[in-house]
Amino acid sequence: QVQLVESGGGVVQAGDSLRLSCAASGITFRLYAMGWFRQAPGKEREFVAAISWAGGTSHYVDSVKGRFTISRDNAKSTVSLQMNSLKPEDTAIYYCAMARGQFSDNDATKYAYWGQGTQVTVSS
Repeated sequence: QVQLVESGGGVVQAGDSLRLSCAASGITFRLYAMGWFRQAPGKEREFVAAISWAGGTSHYVDSVKGRFTISRDNAKSTVSLQMNSLKPEDTAIYYCAMARGQFSDNDATKYAYWGQGTQVTVSS
C-alpha cells in the first residue's frame, strides 16, 4: 500500500531553519505532484507548498514565499521542504501529501494520500 513518512520536525527558535523530508513507497512516485500542508492548534489544515511531478513547477502560500523551498528527488521517491527564517506562526504539524495527478495544487481534496505528520515548533 502507499505510505508517506515524514521526518525532520523539531523544536527551534525563531530565525532558525529546518528541513522536512517525506519518503514515499508503494507507488510510482515520479508520476504525481506532491504537496506540504500544515495544521496549527485550533486551526484548519492549510496549504503550504506543492511541486509538480517532474519538479518544474512549484507554488507556495504567500506567508512562506521567500522562506520555504519545496524540492523532490524522483530517483529516491522523496520530497523535501526547506524552511528558513522560521517564525512562531509556522508552528504546526506538517503533512506530506501525494496528489491525484501530475500538477501541483493548493486544494487538499486533490490529494489522495497523506502522511502522519511531523511536529514543527518555533519558539520566540
